[in-house]
Amino acid sequence: MTQAYTQETRQLGDAPGRSGSRIGRLLHRLRDDRGIWRRGLVLAAIAILLALVMIFHAEIPNRVGNLGSLLETFLPWLGLALPVLLVLGLVRRSASAVLALVLPVAVWLNLFGGLMFSDKSGSGGELTVVTHNVNAENADPTGTAEDVAGSSADVVALEELTGAAVPTYERALAGTYRYHTVQGTVGLWSKYPLSGTKPVDIKLGWTRALRTTVATPRGEVGVYVAHLPSVRVKFNAGFTAGQRDASAEALGQAISRERLPKVILLGDLNGTMNDRALAPVTAQMRSAQGAAGDGFGFSWPASFPMARIDQIMVRGMDPVAAWALPKTGSDHLPLAASVDY
Repeated sequence: MTQAYTQETRQLGDAPGRSGSRIGRLLHRLRDDRGIWRRGLVLAAIAILLALVMIFHAEIPNRVGNLGSLLETFLPWLGLALPVLLVLGLVRRSASAVLALVLPVAVWLNLFGGLMFSDKSGSGGELTVVTHNVNAENADPTGTAEDVAGSSADVVALEELTGAAVPTYERALAGTYRYHTVQGTVGLWSKYPLSGTKPVDIKLGWTRALRTTVATPRGEVGVYVAHLPSVRVKFNAGFTAGQRDASAEALGQAISRERLPKVILLGDLNGTMNDRALAPVTAQMRSAQGAAGDGFGFSWPASFPMARIDQIMVRGMDPVAAWALPKTGSDHLPLAASVDY
């Protein structure tokens, strides 16, 4: 009897140890795991390297394949590596890998947290503008024009217009916009009178940019519409953007000579605000999306937007709101912004 009682007592006394919480047992194992800091050093190194790339992205040279511009075009997407590294660090049970992630997370949030997690857009605005690369191969230009006209914008810029499609856009937009101009492959439709319209030479040999004065109720506004050359990512040449960069320089020079204090740039610049090659333009203008947008405002490709290569920028005006419009028949999303001036 005594022996049986002793065994029962021992078994009952052992029970609490076996029934401890899973978290407690996990913490106990981790505390006794002497390799927790030694494992995952490669993952930790990758995390630190990722942070350094984001911090010093402007120092990555463009001499070889325009690698710097290519990286800057898709810079926000480096954030996708963060949850992957976190999962791998947890799987490896590496304190080093998990702790090292603090640095790239902090850098990414510093660069893009304001865009990702805050809505800076307001309501109202004295002038609403839209820009849209309508795609030369658009199978439904009438529907695209009607969608754009339905935005209730005061001024609409269209890029990649073809000679065959221009009459279709003119007919579809005539009821909403009394004034318009088409210069080469870009055009502007406005509810207000236009004057001083001329093509802008962006060193291509044909017209893909224009400048005009819009006589708004609150005064004259200089409006530029531009479609910079496309860029390509090639295996043997990298990010081929030389022609785009030269055109950005020419466009920047034209804008710098603008006499009007209030200026708007609308168009497809084939580059993001992070791309240093667009500095001749971006250094002297303010992004409506950056100042008053909700999120990243990606515009291309329309089926799964990955980059904002279409831009609305202002000088001497205050962005109130910026947003993307619903998909049309184009491979770009139309973008809109409202401004005070």
